[in-house]
Amino acid sequence: MQLNPYGEYAVLLAASLANDWPADRSRIVERARDAGMTMDFTPASDEDHARTREVVDGWLAIVDAPDDHRRAALLNAEMAAVAAYPRLTDHDGQGWHLHYRDELQTLPHVLRAVIAVGTALHVTTRGMHRLGRCAAGLAPGDDCRRVVVDVTRNGRRRYCSVRCANRDGVRRHRARRPA
Repeated sequence: MQLNPYGEYAVLLAASLANDWPADRSRIVERARDAGMTMDFTPASDEDHARTREVVDGWLAIVDAPDDHRRAALLNAEMAAVAAYPRLTDHDGQGWHLHYRDELQTLPHVLRAVIAVGTALHVTTRGMHRLGRCAAGLAPGDDCRRVVVDVTRNGRRRYCSVRCANRDGVRRHRARRPA
């Protein structure tokens, strides 16, 4: 039984878009498909690329929230802005499932709804601390600002990559050595 269909893939999709912004609308749709979204994103608009960037930037405000209460307030505002009655659908012939959006919504609107609900499910089921920026970026002189979505079993992922973890480990090791 799948109770959290939008959680993990939606928040990972948002991080993917934030960390590596696609060049155009078709690449956003491709990324959404790679994440498991199967619906048609129609109607299409020339504004979809720019408006989806606004959705991702709004999501980054949630990632960068200074505390859990602010993160929750921002998430609640996002979900209220895209609120729709949940709907049963079988649009892709893969079986009945829920959508948290109205039919025929634009790509940015659909992504805003899915990302907001998915992020809320992620932080409430896994923990508010499991969404943030790469810990290497906290070190003086390191400018890594990539988003880290912790979906690990132990809940301790702090770095966006092995490279950043190793670089930060070397920095900490050198800081402990006598001059």
